[in-house]
Amino acid sequence: MSKMEVKTSLLDNMIGVGDMVLLEPLSEDSFIGNLKNRFDHNEIYTYIGSVVISMNPYKPLPIYTAEKVEEYRNRNFYELSPHIYALADEAYRSLRDQDKDQCILITGESGSGKTEASKFVMSYVAAVCGKGQEVNKVKEQLLQSNPVLEAFGNAKTVRNDNSSRFGKYMDIEFDFKGDPLGGVISNYLLEKSRVVKQPRGERNFHIFYQLLSGASEDTLKNLKLDRDFSKYNYLSLDSATVNGLDDAASFRTVRNAMQIVGFMEDEVQSVLELVAAVLKLGNIEFKPESRVNGFDESRVKDKNDLKEMCELLGLEQSVLERAFSFRTVEAKMEKVSTTLNVAQAYYARDALAKNLYSRLFSWLVNRINESIKAQTKVRKKVMGVLDIYGFEIFEDNSFEQFIINYCNEKLQQIFIELTLREEQEEYVREGIEWTNIEYFNNAIICDLIENNQNGILAMLDEECLRPGTVTDETFLDKLNTVCAEHQHFESRQSKNSKFLTDHSLPHNCFRIQHYAGKVLYRVEGFVDKNNDLLYRDLSQAMYKANHSLIKLLFPEGNPSKVNLKRPPTAGFQFKASVGTLMKNLLTKNPNYIRCIKPNDKKAAHIFTDSLVCHQVRYLGLMENVRVRRAGYAFRQAYEPCLERYKMLCKQTWPHWRGPVRDGVEVLLTDLQVPVEEFAYGRSKIFIRNPRTLFFLEEKRRQCLEDLATLIQKIFRGWKSRRQFLLLKKSQVVVAAWYRRYAQQKKYQKIRCSALVVQSFIRGWKARKILRELKYKKRCEEAVTTIAAYWHGTQARRELRRLKEEAQNKHAVSVIWAAWLGTKARRELRCLKNEARSKQAVSVIWAYWQGNKARRELKRLKEEARRKHAIAVIWAYWLGLKVRREYRKFFRANAGKKIYDFTIQRIMQKYFLGLKTTTLSMSPIDKSWPAKPYGFLEGTHQELRRIFHLWRCKKYRSKFTKEMKATYEEKLAASELFKDKKALYPSSVGQPFKGDYVELSKNPKYQKLNSLVEDKVLLADVVSKINRANGKGAPRMFLLTKNNFVLADQKTGQVKTSVPLPDLSSVSVSTQNDGFFALRVKEGATSAAKGDFLLSSDRLIEIITKLHRIGSASADRNQIKIDISDEFLVQFKQDKVCVKFIQGAPKNGNGVICKRKNNRLLEVSVPSP
Repeated sequence: MSKMEVKTSLLDNMIGVGDMVLLEPLSEDSFIGNLKNRFDHNEIYTYIGSVVISMNPYKPLPIYTAEKVEEYRNRNFYELSPHIYALADEAYRSLRDQDKDQCILITGESGSGKTEASKFVMSYVAAVCGKGQEVNKVKEQLLQSNPVLEAFGNAKTVRNDNSSRFGKYMDIEFDFKGDPLGGVISNYLLEKSRVVKQPRGERNFHIFYQLLSGASEDTLKNLKLDRDFSKYNYLSLDSATVNGLDDAASFRTVRNAMQIVGFMEDEVQSVLELVAAVLKLGNIEFKPESRVNGFDESRVKDKNDLKEMCELLGLEQSVLERAFSFRTVEAKMEKVSTTLNVAQAYYARDALAKNLYSRLFSWLVNRINESIKAQTKVRKKVMGVLDIYGFEIFEDNSFEQFIINYCNEKLQQIFIELTLREEQEEYVREGIEWTNIEYFNNAIICDLIENNQNGILAMLDEECLRPGTVTDETFLDKLNTVCAEHQHFESRQSKNSKFLTDHSLPHNCFRIQHYAGKVLYRVEGFVDKNNDLLYRDLSQAMYKANHSLIKLLFPEGNPSKVNLKRPPTAGFQFKASVGTLMKNLLTKNPNYIRCIKPNDKKAAHIFTDSLVCHQVRYLGLMENVRVRRAGYAFRQAYEPCLERYKMLCKQTWPHWRGPVRDGVEVLLTDLQVPVEEFAYGRSKIFIRNPRTLFFLEEKRRQCLEDLATLIQKIFRGWKSRRQFLLLKKSQVVVAAWYRRYAQQKKYQKIRCSALVVQSFIRGWKARKILRELKYKKRCEEAVTTIAAYWHGTQARRELRRLKEEAQNKHAVSVIWAAWLGTKARRELRCLKNEARSKQAVSVIWAYWQGNKARRELKRLKEEARRKHAIAVIWAYWLGLKVRREYRKFFRANAGKKIYDFTIQRIMQKYFLGLKTTTLSMSPIDKSWPAKPYGFLEGTHQELRRIFHLWRCKKYRSKFTKEMKATYEEKLAASELFKDKKALYPSSVGQPFKGDYVELSKNPKYQKLNSLVEDKVLLADVVSKINRANGKGAPRMFLLTKNNFVLADQKTGQVKTSVPLPDLSSVSVSTQNDGFFALRVKEGATSAAKGDFLLSSDRLIEIITKLHRIGSASADRNQIKIDISDEFLVQFKQDKVCVKFIQGAPKNGNGVICKRKNNRLLEVSVPSP
């Protein structure tokens, strides 16, 4: 904790008294007044020592934020103001650090906020424990189990819109680091009578309304339901909708929660079908029908709802209709069938509805436990959270209230025992003298109810099992006989026997003096509710349903497992469950949360004193305070005590250097606290009277005011001194900067003066050098001028000489040109004379054409050199030359003959070329010589087609029967797997051998070969996948025309032999793996062990042969091939989903199969 962080103690800024142990004076009025004062200021939590009292505010409060979680994290219990997070943190740290198993007991009546308190505890533990992908998954599953159980186990009552109608105890398991591993949920006494009947102003369980409001139209259509609540007899209409509850949104939340917890989609669908079946069951009505023997027999009025219900459950309508009309009683070897009248039929219908829903709820709890249970077998730490019904006193109390109040009596007993034991152990541990405290022990009430000989539950069971006429009145008579003398039991008959008259006690009732007060119970319905009978005919009818979940819910309906023994009664089962719960709680360190409802109107800011007083009495809170205060009212460790009060003594302030206990002794001695007001323990100081603590707090408050004044004084002096030092420092800085500025200015002046002197000296030196350079330049210019004049004279002389020579050369050229011109003109005149004749003209023309051709040829050669076109020009010239030579031989109609001759020659050359070309005889070779000319395109393709047909015929003529069968199998494999299975391309080039283990040659397998009757079509080694860990075990796989056999690879012993007609389908994935599942038909003789999940590198060959064997047989159905990346496999009674995903290979491995949970095997296939 940082130095500047502020702690908010239990005693700081306290509204009322945060811990009732410190309440002074202590009375019932002051207790209620303190609760009211804190409730009015939104302080809903109050302590009684380590017990938390929680008031339901009926409104959201900003005290459950992430900041609050961090505020209470790793803090001592009394360090901060009372909060449920403090208790949760104390329990979690004790479990994590001290290795103590914990339990948190949340009690209170309906509407007091028990369910919300349990959610806050679980959310806090989830927030403060470790992080990680697996840990977060476990936490999310634990938290998301609540919405599912609330939907199926909670209902709207007159006292609470979300009342838990069952008791829940959850054990959360942690590892040694404090990270959650999983959990186990136990449920107690679901109020299943609510399924068929609800009191006025109350609703049935939430799931019915959520399903009708939130399901899609398609879902309702598949479930044969309608959104109108009024169409279902089991749903009350006066309170079908509740303000503040969105049933449609809650249904989506429940679906999402079931997915997170781990429910498969088919399981969710099965659950919804059973919920719909319960609604349909309530609409079945009966009418009487007279028989010949004079007895009435019940018949179904409208069979439409019965038909739809049977369709949902996959049940024959006549079977269920008969079960509603007849009842079979079986005793030893004798069976008697009797008819049911209308009243009995309605009783059977309601009993079936109650049992169906109750067993569905138990299955949900077990299914959630399968998903959230810890997967490891290491030692675990456990934190239990108990959310169970509170004490109930209604105007009309029946069997349910009796059982609930019995459970609360047991919890009160364990509360008192553990509270006193914890108090006593702490005094012994700290070495403090302890005086035994007198308190009311309710063990006598528990004995009245649960005694095995004379207890009320024992009497009720005995009456239910007694032959003859058994009624509620005979049960009450038995109680009057056995329990009349018990001081906590009253009835009209027992009062009369004592000559006492109590008109408030009816004849059909009895009264028990509970620890929370007297409760009047009406015996009507006790016997029937304790029996909780379901006719065997209905159980057997349910077992015949073609619905996987129904068979699991009604195992006693199996005709092969008929048990004539009477099932245990409801009271006996609940008594055993409570006994197990008590033993479990006694092994853990308890933490208590007492929930109180401030009013019956479910409204905020209303505090009803009488209602709160009643709850305080029956919860025994005043007694708890007195027990706590009987010894020492307040205790605290030495270190936080000295840290809090050390300012009250000069010797301990500000720091105490010695042992903390010595410091506390010095402190209390200096304050002159009487010795009898406190005691020193080994690690704690114990204060007897709250006044002593308030005296210390008052002295501390006064001292804190003085210290605050001293701190203010010191702070002001420190602030002024700091201001002075800051000013002084600023003055020094300013002076330093000014001195620096002055020195810089002085330096600049000196520097400027030096620069002026330097400039004058440099100017004088430069002028001197300039004068010297000018004189030297004038001398050099004079020499250059003289040389230039001389060179000019020489150049002019040479120029005159060259001009004279040029004039002479020009004259010679002119004379020569004139002579040539004269000569040319003379020749021209001669040529003109000769040209007068025709021969002369031809010669001149030919000469001119030749000259022109040569010039053109020269130009074309130059172009050819640039464009590399010499070959084209040469070809053109040769063509021209040939045409000139052969022109005289051509006739006008010779072109066609030459064309035909040319075409014929080209065709002859084309066919001779094909003859000499070596062509492949393989049908799959697509190579073919290129066409030499474009006009042969059609001929070229036709010859190619004819040749391909011919070589295919030649290739087929070489086939044997074995080769033909092999290619047919390859063709079948192509039809099954091409473009569907990634493993298929690699299998195309591999021949199908069939026998890969040389079965006939290997002496180890000779016995196995003799055991197989038919011819073995395929023998190979495969891996059989184990559902427990996803690992494979090698097995011999033998396939014949009639069955397939799995044998041990080492010994050759046959493990399994399955007839092929028992196979319904084969499932494979689309990935590059060898996994395949052989699905066995339901009801087949081979279905006992379930389906087979195998893996083989020759998957394509195995499945192709299986498929061809099914296709070749006319007396059996063809085996279906399912190709999907996710499919279900039946292992005995459980269905497991096999899911294929792509991933990178690990440690060089290829395909990896790993179990994720009890319902999922994940196969990781390397990406291609």
